[in-house]
Amino acid sequence: MSQPSAKAGWLKGLRPDPYIVAILLMVVLTSLFPVSGQGAVWFGWLTKAAIALLFFLHGARLPREQVVAGLVHWRLHLTVLAFTFVLFPVLGLGLIQLPAWLLPAPLAAGVLYLCLLPSTVQSSIAFTSQARGNVAAAVVAASASNLIGVILTPLLVGLFLHTTTGGISLKAVQDVAVQILLPFALGQLARPVVAGWVTRNARLVSYTDRGSILLVVYGAFSAAVVGGLWKQVSALELTVLLAICVILLAGVLTATLLAARALKFSKEDEIVVVFCGSKKGLATGVPMASILFPAASVGFIVLPVMLFHQLQLMACAVIAQRYGARAD
Repeated sequence: MSQPSAKAGWLKGLRPDPYIVAILLMVVLTSLFPVSGQGAVWFGWLTKAAIALLFFLHGARLPREQVVAGLVHWRLHLTVLAFTFVLFPVLGLGLIQLPAWLLPAPLAAGVLYLCLLPSTVQSSIAFTSQARGNVAAAVVAASASNLIGVILTPLLVGLFLHTTTGGISLKAVQDVAVQILLPFALGQLARPVVAGWVTRNARLVSYTDRGSILLVVYGAFSAAVVGGLWKQVSALELTVLLAICVILLAGVLTATLLAARALKFSKEDEIVVVFCGSKKGLATGVPMASILFPAASVGFIVLPVMLFHQLQLMACAVIAQRYGARAD
């Protein structure tokens, strides 16, 4: 009975994520009906409100007690952060050296931006749990990555992408503070009041969370489509971009596994390093891109993030099945 069950798990892991399908449908809809003119201005304000709501919910959902309790496992967390904010950026800087005929500058900026993002939270924890890993440590590692990334990612964007995207201006810093840091802090402050409601209405909060991302994607791709996105990106370039994401993910997954074993982490902690250290967050990356980059370039920037996100979900679902089926 175990073999058919394992096979079913593999097949389930290879299914496209419904959320990614919804995002792709939003891209198609945007390509047919982009918002422009005064409509784009109003939609921009709606998007800013959605981003603020998104990060307020992130702040409200993050339990401070779990973060404090898990901070003692500093060696594990430093390892995850090293992969997220050191190895990934180094690999990204190497990938953007590819010739422009293979990887045009706008997509190269998107690949590097992908490498500068923090890890995911929900999927990292979910896969760690499925693989029978150290869930408490995964909560802390993924949460710490996002907390640090809210500040560090914009700084890294300004440091490494100033030559291709105009860098990070004072206005961008203000936007990050007002649209991300302030709502997140308010969410943390409101936790004693709203935490119970958030827990009881987890599904509604999840829909609100994901709906905010869909709005941001629609606005981002509207500006890109009006600016000629699909006239500038060919099928060959999309294929090359997909191959780059596959190679990047495979390389980091291998590196996290080898490093965890070289550092003699337990199997449960190894799982945390593999799942938290190899991921990049779509929920953080898309809204942040709409703040840090000019509207016309955001579509190019988030395209690699969307591809990588789907690939990491598929690959990690299969890996989690393998870990979860191990003998105790």
